[in-house]
Formats: sequence, C-alpha cells, structure tokens
Amino acid sequence: MSVAVSTSAPLPLASDTNMVTSTFSLVDYVVFVLLLVLSLAIGLYHAYRGWGRHTIGQLLLADRKMGCFPVALSLLATFQSAVAILGVPSEIYRFGTQYWFLGCSYFLGLLIPAHVFIPIFYRLHLTSAYEYLELRFNKAVRVCGTVTFIFQMVIYMGVVLYAPSLALNAVTGFDLWLSVLTLGIVCTVYTALGGLKAVIWTDVFQTLVMFLGQLVVIIVGSAKVGGLGHVWDVASQHGLISGIELDPDPFVRHTFWTLAFGGVFMMLSLYGVNQAQVQRYLSSRTEKAAVLSCYAVFPCQQVVLCMGCLIGLVMFAYYREYPMSTQQTQAAPDQFVLYFVMDLLRGLPGLPGLFVACLFSGSLSTISSAFNSLATVTMEDLIRPWFPHFSEVRATMLSRIIAFGYGLLCLGMAYISSQMGPVLQAAISIFGMVGGPLLGLFCLGMFFPCANPPGAIVGLLAGLIMAFWIGIGSIVTGMGSGRAPTPSNGSSFSLPSNLTAVTMATLMPSTTISKPTGLQRLYSLSYLWYSAHNSTTVIVVGLAVSLLSGGMRGRTLNPRTIYPVLPKLVALLPTSCQKRLHCETHSQDLSVDTAVFPEKVSNGMLRGSRDKEAVDVPEEGPAHQGISPTFIVQETSL
Repeated sequence: MSVAVSTSAPLPLASDTNMVTSTFSLVDYVVFVLLLVLSLAIGLYHAYRGWGRHTIGQLLLADRKMGCFPVALSLLATFQSAVAILGVPSEIYRFGTQYWFLGCSYFLGLLIPAHVFIPIFYRLHLTSAYEYLELRFNKAVRVCGTVTFIFQMVIYMGVVLYAPSLALNAVTGFDLWLSVLTLGIVCTVYTALGGLKAVIWTDVFQTLVMFLGQLVVIIVGSAKVGGLGHVWDVASQHGLISGIELDPDPFVRHTFWTLAFGGVFMMLSLYGVNQAQVQRYLSSRTEKAAVLSCYAVFPCQQVVLCMGCLIGLVMFAYYREYPMSTQQTQAAPDQFVLYFVMDLLRGLPGLPGLFVACLFSGSLSTISSAFNSLATVTMEDLIRPWFPHFSEVRATMLSRIIAFGYGLLCLGMAYISSQMGPVLQAAISIFGMVGGPLLGLFCLGMFFPCANPPGAIVGLLAGLIMAFWIGIGSIVTGMGSGRAPTPSNGSSFSLPSNLTAVTMATLMPSTTISKPTGLQRLYSLSYLWYSAHNSTTVIVVGLAVSLLSGGMRGRTLNPRTIYPVLPKLVALLPTSCQKRLHCETHSQDLSVDTAVFPEKVSNGMLRGSRDKEAVDVPEEGPAHQGISPTFIVQETSL
C-alpha cells in the first residue's frame, strides 16, 4: 500500500464559527512555569552540591559514576526533540502508519552501538569521541571530526529552539521571543553550572514529563471518540493502517526496507558516534552499565514511537467526528498536533499547559545535550591538546564559560533562524547531512585496519561533498519547480510562507507524484538512506586513497582502536567449522595482522608457538593511562 494516498479522503470543514480560540489559562501557565523552575532547581542542586570541589571529570563526565537508568532516559531524551513530538503524529495523520516500521531499525540501531562502539570507546577511557580519531589516525583527523561536529550542532541547536516556539506562537499566541529567551537562559544556566550530571538528571525529569503529556492526549482523545478500538476501526476504514511495503526502490520515500534498514544507519549516526550520546555512555560507572543503558533505550524508543503514532490516529478519528475549522485546515503540518491538543483539552485547565511543558521538555533536553557536548569537544579536542598544563580549577572554569558561550550562540542562532526564511530548511537539513559522513569516518577507522590518515581526511571531505550535493540539490530543485523547498522526495506544504512548515519538511517530507529523471532522480533519494549513502562514500573513498597511499605501512596501528569483524563472525560458526578453517583462536579479543608490525617481529615482541602468537601492545599516550596492556591472540605463519 502506498502511504502517499492513504489520506486521500477530503477533510471535513467546519464553519469559521468553530475556529479554535487557543488561549492559556492561569493554571496552564503555572504548569508550564513549574517545568522551568523544577528543571532549573535540579540543575542548580547538582551545580552547588560540592561547589568549589568540582573537577573537569565531574563536570564533563559526571565523574563516570552514573547508573544505567538515568543514562538510558537521558539517551532517549537527547534526540526526542519537540520537532519529533510534533512531527510523528502529523506524519501518521497525513500518510498512515507506514512510518511505524521505523521501530524495526531500533533493534540493530542500538545493538551495534552496544557491542561495537561502546566497548571500544569505554576501554580507551575517552572523554570526547573524537579522541578516538587521534588514537586511530592522527591529530589532524581528530580536529576535522571535531570541527564538523561543532558545525553540525551549532546550526541545529538554534533551529530546535526557535522552530517549536514559532509553532506554539502561531497556535496559542504564546509570546515567541519570551519562550525562546526563557528556554535558552534556563537551559544555559543549569547546563553550564551543573555539567553533565545536571543535564542527565534534568533529562530524566523532562522525559517523564514528555511521557505524561503524550499519554494524557491519548487517553482524553480516545475517550472522546469512543476508545482505542474505535480509533483503529476508523483508521482502517480510511486506509490509514498501512501494510508492509516491500518495494526495494531506495527512491521511494517510505518502504519497509527504507525504514527498517535505512533507519539503522540513521540510528547509528545518532546512538553510535554522536558525541552527545557517547558522552553519556562514558559517564556510566562500568562498561556493563553503559551497555545496559543502550539496551534499555530500545523498549523506551518503541513506546515513544507507539505513543506518537497513536496520537496521530486519535487525531484522525477525532477530526472525522469534530470537523476542522478553516484556520486549522490551512495550517502547516507541524501545527496540526498543537491545534488538536488545544481543541481537545479545552475546558480542562492545566492539561494544555502540561502538553506545552511536554513540548518544551523535548527542546530543553536536546539543547542542553548540545551545549554540554559542544563544551566538551571544544575543551578536550581544541583547547587542552594545545594547553595541556591547565590546572583543574582553571579547566573547570573555562568549561563553564564555554558552555555559557554556546548558550548565547544558541540564542543568536535562533534569531538568525527567524531571518532565514526558506533557507531555514537547509539549516535543518545540515544536521542530517553531516551525521552520515561522521559515521563513515568512525567505521572506516574501526573496521578497516589498512585505512590511514590521508584516506580518512579525503574520505570525510568526499562524504560531506556528496551529502551537501544531494541534500542542497534536492532543495534547489524544489525551489526551481516553483514550490516550497523540500528535501529529497518532498513536496510543498500548504503554507510555504510559514516558517514552521519547513521545520518538519526535513523530518517528514511528503511524497512526490511525478517520477524525476537524471540528476533529479538522485536528488529524490529517500531521506532515510542519506546516512547510509554518505557513510558508504566515506568508506569507499577512504579505502581507495589509503590503498593508493600505502595503507598503514610505516605507521603504528593501535590494535585497541580496531574492531575484529572477521574473527567475531567466525566465532558464530560451529566449532567443527572453526577447526576446519583453523580460526579457533580468532574468537579471542582483538586480532591484528602481523604484517602491520614487522618491526616488532625483529624486536622479539611477537612470541609463542608456531601457530598461536601473543602480541604485547605497549601503552601509548595519555588516553591509555589506567588501562592494562592488551594481548592479542592471532594466527601467524612465522
């Protein structure tokens, strides 16, 4: 079933006398303010608890003592932004439940980080994910990765603050810049003063508010239309319940393969290598706690996805019985949910305020994570390597100043977003464009021992060029066709002049009717394949350049930065097959080709029997302090 035609039935119209008058009551304002006060109080509590005795480790990594439960909820909240809270129900309302199959990607999208990325990052005792790039390649690659990440997050954090405030202002009359300034200032204060521990515990509180706000909408909405059973019946009758679309065409916006497998790469770029998430893994008290927190995100993500989809179905059933006003039918898609909530919860004081608190909890959690991760990479990757003798007190104070600076920059970016007009969508798209190349850079380092620094840098640049070419090309193509700029596969929304319309365009672009040809065909690649396409570009180009430039010949390879893909796969085979392949020893720890270390053979560092050798890898650099030497068992033909 094609989701493009699932809501083809015309929407019922109501007279203008039914127009929604969305105003906040005093109770609603109290509930909303309470969210801000409690978030600030939690942050300040952790800031002043032990004030003056904070170290840089406590500020940036919560002293590596966090449990799996708060870390899991913080991982969930980090990218559960207000844009997603508004966007998923709107997607289901307009196109049906095909998007629900995205939940299939969560399994591999979280299992791979738990068993590949987390063990490597945690055992290297990192603070910034980009430290890995220096250990695997060199300092130049580390700086390139850091600068790319900073560019990505700075562009995104202003938009994620401004866009929901704009949508809220359009529907409720809530003052635009008052909400922007309030959120920005509150978030900056508790993030800069309290550090990662404050961010994680406020994320826990804000996640519970998000759950509660969405649950209230589902309960009240389903009760008004006759229960969830009736909601499902109405959706089925109107073709909203989508079947499994098995079309393998990557240019079709949503199919099972696009959502279930293209979505895996999107999840890996978020939960595998993004500094905001890696930092939370590294704050766990043990590696096991970090892995368990990643496991715990899986059911939470499924619940969040189900709630968003149910809100979309309830909204559809509601408007079959209670027709929309003219104002609502002309609204931008990201305003649908707000109009629905204000219409549904009218006469129930406090509940509209609770949903707005839910919406802004999404913004607070995302923005605070951005501030904290940006402060961390700036301090650890751009400042401390050049000024290694900073005292703890000075480094802690500087980290707080940097976080405050990014808070002010976020407010500046929110203002710039308000002046960007149609270019705003390109700014939002950049977040998705950059994630894929960074994922490819880390995969190149972890899975391919022959990859070298020149290959990594050229591969990253090639991935970024490809990402911007396809992403910006699709937007320019849309503008040239006389419609609102959209990402690949996108068509215009009803109100292109409204900036909130393009806010959701990147997250949920709608399906085009005509089939493009030539370069336009490339530009119509489904947005869920962006990460896969761009990360693959980095790997292919990086490997080609590495092989042409001599691979790792003459360079030292740290074996703890490599994930042994082949030995892990062989270990899954029956024991008889392993013996037949003479690979039984490869199932142990990391495996290294002895050709990488020819100089160590002559120095006697390779020792053992003819078939099984142990390589003693000496400690290298400050990032290895406190880590015991690693012994790699391998096959050799010496």
